[in-house]
This record gives sequence, C-alpha cells and structure tokens, in this order.
Amino acid sequence: MNNFKKLGVFKSKGRFFKDKTSKYRSPFQRDRDRIIHSASFRRLKHKTQVFVNTDGDHYRTRMTHSLEVAQIARSISKYLNLNDDLAETLSLAHDLGHTPFGHAGEEVLNDCMSNHGGFDHNLQTLRIVMFIEKKYIDFDGLNLSFETLDGLIKHNGPIKDLSKLETIIGIKSLKNKFKLNKFSCLESQISNIADDIAYNNHDIQDGLKAGLFTLEELLEINFFKDIYKKYKNKKKIELQVLIHQIIRDSIDLMVKDIINNTIQNIKKNKIKKLKNVFDNKQKTVEFSGKLKDIDFDIRSFLRKNMYDHKDVQKRNDEGKKIVNFLFKKLYSNTNNNFSIQNFDQNKSRSVADFISGMTDRYAINLYEELK
Repeated sequence: MNNFKKLGVFKSKGRFFKDKTSKYRSPFQRDRDRIIHSASFRRLKHKTQVFVNTDGDHYRTRMTHSLEVAQIARSISKYLNLNDDLAETLSLAHDLGHTPFGHAGEEVLNDCMSNHGGFDHNLQTLRIVMFIEKKYIDFDGLNLSFETLDGLIKHNGPIKDLSKLETIIGIKSLKNKFKLNKFSCLESQISNIADDIAYNNHDIQDGLKAGLFTLEELLEINFFKDIYKKYKNKKKIELQVLIHQIIRDSIDLMVKDIINNTIQNIKKNKIKKLKNVFDNKQKTVEFSGKLKDIDFDIRSFLRKNMYDHKDVQKRNDEGKKIVNFLFKKLYSNTNNNFSIQNFDQNKSRSVADFISGMTDRYAINLYEELK
C-alpha cells in the first residue's frame, strides 16, 4: 500500500476566533465533538431522509444517514492513510442544513426565498456552524477549523458562482481564508463520494422495505443481478437477510472502486503533495468509468421507482404545503412570538433559518397549531 499520508490534512491553520488547543484531541477531533454535541445534529434524528420521520421507526433519518456516511468515509480515508477524523467530521456535518421533509422542504423554502437570495442546504450548514449555533460565550457558531469549513463550503466541489454564497453567508465573513475556485482536500472529496454511496444503497434498502419496488425489479440493474447470482442457489435465506447481504456487497464493491481509482488518479495526475490536490483540474476521488455508469443506473432506478413514486410524492406535497404555510405565517408575524433569531435585522433569512432547523414533527405540530 502506498503511503499517501502527506496528501492528507493533519495540521490546522486555525480558527476565526482564538481558541485554546488541547493536548488530548486534535483540532479535527474537537470539530467532530462540537458537531455531535450541537442541537442541529440532534435534530437530524427527526428529519426526513426519504420517508417522513413519522412514517416508521426503521427508515433512515438524516442522522442515521450521516452516521453511515461517516463510517464509509472513515474506512476509505483510513485505508489511504489520510485524516479519518477530518473525513468523519465533514460527513457528520454535511446535512446539518437540511430542512424538514428532505429535498421537498428545501425546494419550497428556496421558492419562498426567491426574492431574498434563495435557500441552499449546503450553505445553510455553513450558516449553522458559523452563526446560528450558540454555545460559547465569546462567539457565535461552533468556531470550527478552517479546514473543516473549507470542506463544508466545497462539499460539491469548487464554487463557480459566488452570488448565493455572498447573499447567504457573506464573502466578507470568510475573510479571504478560502480559495473557493479550487478543489477541496481528499478527505472532503471522500466525504462527498461516501454520501453518494450511502444514500444510493440505503435508499434502495428502505425502498424495498417500504414495498415501493421488488427485489426482482432491482435485479434489472445488472450490477445487483451479478451480486445476487452468488446467493441465489443458497437455501433458506430470509429475504431481508438476502437484501442486507446484497447491499453490503454493493457498498463493498463501491468502496474498493473508489480506493483503487483514487490511487490511480493520484499516480496519473502526479499528485505528490497537498497543494497538487487543490490545484488538480478534476476530482481526485471519484468512481471509475464503469462505476459511474452503475451509479447513473442506480440513480435513474431510484428516481423512477422511489422518489417519483406516488406515495412518496404525496408525502412530499404535504411537506411542501406545510413549509410554504409556515414561511408565510411566520414572515407576516410582526411580533416575533416565536423568538426567532435576528428577526428585526433580516426577517426573511431569519424565518428561513428557523424553518430549516425544524424537525418534521415540530413543523407538522406547528402547522396544526397555526392553520
């Protein structure tokens, strides 16, 4: 195994606010702990992944998804001799900015904010860790390391259009600490691809559990059909055990592909130090061509059979109605009866902050109370 430790991020350039160092924990372990202990992270346990949180106890929530992403990211990072603490930290934090009711909630909240700079869950994560969480005497936010913030800002790659970042975060708030037009570190790229691996596979498992599609339909994808062939002649395998084994094998194959392809990309692009990672013209951490095709097939299957399913769409429409109602009701409330932060300074953004922080359950209950 090649030693890629020199390509990882192990030293921090600091934080926006001076903070005592710890001889017991690295800066990235401290970032992880601050995220885990935040109110925003706790609320993820009652936020939709695909199924509304009230639908059942065994479906993924944003919290269980984030934990699963972190586990995958740690495995990849550790094998490559990178900073698995940083990869875990970014994975645990990446969905903090999600609204109730998943992407349906984000879509309608973005529509509500169309004349006020829009809404973006990735940038909302940044707002949470920089401004909204209030746990410390000397500063707002969690005062995370620059490296963690950089990974969160560029979760999906370099920032090409700065307009939303300017409106939602404010470029001045970043104090020229980040090179927004360059790729993020390998740990951040790993967190991003681990996110894809987790939701593709676990959405399939949840979709099968919910009866939105059958195993036979899933096996129309050759990737899963090939995995299934290894087990089809084994006797007395319970269906749920078989499904779990197929998902395990799928994740394993994807992780191995990422590791091998990343090693090849590092060699091919002559990446010898951390600066080369940032300056590279394309992602270093990505699927091979074959797995990209498989990833596309899986996404297409999930779109057709799960995300666009009438039962899921019905729930999404209900969530959209609730978020739209709450935004209009709270925005028109001049007395700020709900003690919304910064309500008198930027009403629209403060209402969006308040709604995005709600759990599914809280949003449903507040809707019933106010309608």
